[in-house]
Amino acid sequence: MDDSPTSSPSTDGSLRAIWIKRVRRGPMDSRETARLIAGRGLEGNANQGGKRQVTLLDADAWRNVCSELGAEVDPRLRRANLFLQGIDLENSRGRVLRLGGCRLEIHGETRPCRLMEESFPGLQGALDPEWRGGAYAVVLEGGDLEVGAPAAWEE
Repeated sequence: MDDSPTSSPSTDGSLRAIWIKRVRRGPMDSRETARLIAGRGLEGNANQGGKRQVTLLDADAWRNVCSELGAEVDPRLRRANLFLQGIDLENSRGRVLRLGGCRLEIHGETRPCRLMEESFPGLQGALDPEWRGGAYAVVLEGGDLEVGAPAAWEE
């Protein structure tokens, strides 16, 4: 068996939702499928290029946020592109995530901003600890994505 970094890693998690923002500060449109473009980001998303091509949010961290707020808050309010289950994003800077046939390199923590507070009172503070606001990444290898795609860290 091939144990190289390009071989298929064991599945740790999955992609639970895809959201695309057509315009800056615009609504987050839910999609069942999307295309990641290497060096650019999600096709049709307002943010393209740079180090913040795609934003990711961990469903388990989001549950902690909702618990702290005492409310079931729509994760779309966080304005992330990809909602992941079973992938801990805390302190993941520099790691490579395989998502379906695509590869993303995490470049940093997505810090919560005042827009979060405008969306739901207390949200900005609840997102602050433990990378609960998610992470941002560049697309190393693009391709088609669909909700339910496997997600795993590369060694």
